[in-house]
Amino acid sequence: MKRSKTTALLLMGTAPLLFTACQRTAPVEVQEGLYTSVESCVQAVGDTATCRIAFEQAKLQAADSAPQYSSREACEAEFPAEECVEQKTSTGHSFVGPLMAGFFLSQMMNNNRAGAAAAQRQPQAAPAFRDNRAGWLRPNGAPGAGRAGMAPVSATPDRAMTASRGGFGRSASGRSTGG
Repeated sequence: MKRSKTTALLLMGTAPLLFTACQRTAPVEVQEGLYTSVESCVQAVGDTATCRIAFEQAKLQAADSAPQYSSREACEAEFPAEECVEQKTSTGHSFVGPLMAGFFLSQMMNNNRAGAAAAQRQPQAAPAFRDNRAGWLRPNGAPGAGRAGMAPVSATPDRAMTASRGGFGRSASGRSTGG
Protein backbone atom coordinates (compact mmCIF):
# COMPACT_ATOMS: atom_id res chain seq x y z
CA MET A 1 0.00 0.00 0.00
CA LYS A 2 2.79 2.39 0.87
CA ARG A 3 4.55 1.76 -2.46
CA SER A 4 1.48 2.70 -4.52
CA LYS A 5 1.10 6.00 -2.61
CA THR A 6 4.76 6.83 -3.26
CA THR A 7 4.39 5.98 -6.93
CA ALA A 8 1.26 8.11 -7.22
CA LEU A 9 3.00 11.07 -5.57
CA LEU A 10 6.02 10.65 -7.83
CA LEU A 11 3.83 10.60 -10.94
CA MET A 12 1.90 13.66 -9.79
CA GLY A 13 5.16 15.52 -9.20
CA THR A 14 6.57 14.78 -12.65
CA ALA A 15 3.36 15.37 -14.63
CA PRO A 16 3.85 19.16 -14.94
CA LEU A 17 7.34 18.57 -16.33
CA LEU A 18 5.99 16.18 -18.94
CA PHE A 19 3.24 18.59 -20.00
CA THR A 20 5.70 21.48 -20.21
CA ALA A 21 8.07 19.46 -22.38
CA CYS A 22 5.26 18.72 -24.84
CA GLN A 23 4.18 22.35 -25.22
CA ARG A 24 4.93 24.05 -28.51
CA THR A 25 7.26 27.00 -28.26
CA ALA A 26 6.75 30.04 -30.43
CA PRO A 27 9.42 30.32 -33.12
CA VAL A 28 12.09 32.93 -32.56
CA GLU A 29 13.30 34.80 -35.60
CA VAL A 30 16.89 36.00 -35.77
CA GLN A 31 17.94 38.41 -38.48
CA GLU A 32 21.61 38.75 -39.34
CA GLY A 33 23.56 40.77 -41.86
CA LEU A 34 27.17 41.57 -42.80
CA TYR A 35 28.01 45.22 -43.46
CA THR A 36 31.17 47.05 -44.52
CA SER A 37 30.03 50.45 -43.21
CA VAL A 38 27.39 52.11 -41.07
CA GLU A 39 25.93 53.68 -44.23
CA SER A 40 25.46 50.32 -45.99
CA CYS A 41 23.83 48.95 -42.83
CA VAL A 42 21.42 51.90 -42.68
CA GLN A 43 20.47 51.35 -46.34
CA ALA A 44 19.68 47.68 -45.71
CA VAL A 45 18.16 47.93 -42.22
CA GLY A 46 16.70 51.43 -42.22
CA ASP A 47 17.67 52.19 -38.61
CA THR A 48 20.61 54.55 -38.11
CA ALA A 49 20.81 54.13 -34.32
CA THR A 50 20.88 50.33 -34.48
CA CYS A 51 23.62 50.36 -37.13
CA ARG A 52 25.77 52.83 -35.19
CA ILE A 53 25.41 50.83 -31.97
CA ALA A 54 26.33 47.59 -33.78
CA PHE A 55 29.37 49.21 -35.42
CA GLU A 56 30.62 50.58 -32.09
CA GLN A 57 30.11 47.19 -30.37
CA ALA A 58 32.07 45.44 -33.13
CA LYS A 59 34.84 48.05 -33.03
CA LEU A 60 35.24 47.53 -29.26
CA GLN A 61 35.52 43.75 -29.75
CA ALA A 62 37.79 43.86 -32.82
CA ALA A 63 41.25 43.79 -31.21
CA ASP A 64 40.25 41.22 -28.59
CA SER A 65 38.71 38.83 -31.11
CA ALA A 66 40.99 39.39 -34.13
CA PRO A 67 43.29 36.58 -35.26
CA GLN A 68 46.62 37.13 -33.50
CA TYR A 69 50.03 36.51 -35.08
CA SER A 70 53.56 36.96 -33.78
CA SER A 71 54.83 38.46 -37.05
CA ARG A 72 53.55 40.57 -39.92
CA GLU A 73 54.62 37.86 -42.40
CA ALA A 74 52.46 35.24 -40.68
CA CYS A 75 49.45 37.58 -40.81
CA GLU A 76 50.08 38.49 -44.47
CA ALA A 77 50.02 34.80 -45.40
CA GLU A 78 46.28 34.77 -44.63
CA PHE A 79 45.12 38.42 -44.78
CA PRO A 80 45.79 41.38 -47.12
CA ALA A 81 49.14 43.07 -46.32
CA GLU A 82 47.58 46.52 -45.86
CA GLU A 83 45.25 45.14 -43.17
CA CYS A 84 47.94 43.45 -41.05
CA VAL A 85 48.95 45.94 -38.36
CA GLU A 86 50.25 45.89 -34.81
CA GLN A 87 47.40 46.09 -32.31
CA LYS A 88 46.77 45.84 -28.57
CA THR A 89 44.05 43.91 -26.80
CA SER A 90 42.02 45.44 -23.97
CA THR A 91 44.48 43.81 -21.53
CA GLY A 92 47.52 45.42 -23.21
CA HIS A 93 48.81 42.36 -25.10
CA SER A 94 50.52 43.39 -28.38
CA PHE A 95 50.09 41.32 -31.53
CA VAL A 96 49.94 41.60 -35.32
CA GLY A 97 46.51 41.03 -36.81
CA PRO A 98 44.06 42.15 -39.48
CA LEU A 99 41.95 45.27 -39.10
CA MET A 100 38.18 44.98 -38.85
CA ALA A 101 36.81 45.12 -42.42
CA GLY A 102 33.11 45.06 -41.53
CA PHE A 103 30.65 43.98 -38.88
CA PHE A 104 27.87 41.48 -38.31
CA LEU A 105 24.53 42.66 -36.96
CA SER A 106 22.12 40.18 -35.35
CA GLN A 107 18.71 41.02 -33.97
CA MET A 108 16.18 38.75 -32.29
CA MET A 109 12.71 39.42 -33.58
CA ASN A 110 10.13 38.07 -31.10
CA ASN A 111 6.98 38.23 -33.17
CA ASN A 112 3.72 38.61 -31.22
CA ARG A 113 5.47 38.62 -27.86
CA ALA A 114 5.66 41.18 -25.11
CA GLY A 115 8.93 43.05 -25.22
CA ALA A 116 9.44 42.53 -28.95
CA ALA A 117 10.25 46.20 -29.47
CA ALA A 118 12.84 46.09 -26.68
CA ALA A 119 14.46 42.98 -28.16
CA GLN A 120 14.70 44.67 -31.55
CA ARG A 121 16.49 47.67 -30.00
CA GLN A 122 19.29 45.51 -28.57
CA PRO A 123 21.42 44.40 -31.52
CA GLN A 124 24.24 41.92 -31.15
CA ALA A 125 27.34 42.72 -33.16
CA ALA A 126 30.65 41.09 -34.00
CA PRO A 127 33.63 42.26 -36.04
CA ALA A 128 34.21 40.81 -39.51
CA PHE A 129 37.59 40.20 -41.13
CA ARG A 130 38.33 39.71 -44.85
CA ASP A 131 40.96 37.11 -45.77
CA ASN A 132 43.26 36.76 -48.82
CA ARG A 133 40.72 34.57 -50.60
CA ALA A 134 38.06 37.34 -50.51
CA GLY A 135 36.17 35.39 -47.87
CA TRP A 136 34.68 36.75 -44.67
CA LEU A 137 35.50 35.48 -41.19
CA ARG A 138 33.94 36.08 -37.78
CA PRO A 139 35.17 35.20 -34.29
CA ASN A 140 34.05 31.78 -33.09
CA GLY A 141 34.81 32.25 -29.41
CA ALA A 142 38.48 31.23 -29.39
CA PRO A 143 40.38 34.55 -29.46
CA GLY A 144 44.12 34.60 -29.89
CA ALA A 145 44.24 31.38 -31.87
CA GLY A 146 45.13 32.90 -35.26
CA ARG A 147 42.80 31.88 -38.05
CA ALA A 148 41.74 28.84 -36.01
CA GLY A 149 39.76 31.21 -33.78
CA MET A 150 37.66 32.33 -36.76
CA ALA A 151 34.66 30.85 -38.55
CA PRO A 152 34.11 31.34 -42.30
CA VAL A 153 30.89 33.06 -43.30
CA SER A 154 29.06 32.80 -46.60
CA ALA A 155 27.02 35.99 -46.13
CA THR A 156 27.09 38.58 -48.89
CA PRO A 157 28.07 41.98 -47.50
CA ASP A 158 25.74 44.97 -47.58
CA ARG A 159 22.54 43.08 -48.42
CA ALA A 160 19.20 42.82 -46.68
CA MET A 161 19.33 40.86 -43.45
CA THR A 162 18.87 37.09 -43.59
CA ALA A 163 16.15 35.71 -41.34
CA SER A 164 16.44 32.39 -39.53
CA ARG A 165 13.40 31.01 -37.78
CA GLY A 166 13.29 28.10 -35.45
CA GLY A 167 11.44 26.56 -32.59
CA PHE A 168 12.04 23.39 -30.65
CA GLY A 169 13.46 20.73 -32.97
CA ARG A 170 13.03 22.55 -36.26
CA SER A 171 14.41 25.45 -38.22
CA ALA A 172 13.88 27.34 -41.44
CA SER A 173 15.47 30.27 -43.19
CA GLY A 174 14.58 32.90 -45.73
CA ARG A 175 15.59 36.28 -47.09
CA SER A 176 14.12 39.47 -45.68
CA THR A 177 12.19 41.50 -48.23
CA GLY A 178 12.51 44.76 -46.31
CA GLY A 179 9.79 47.30 -45.95
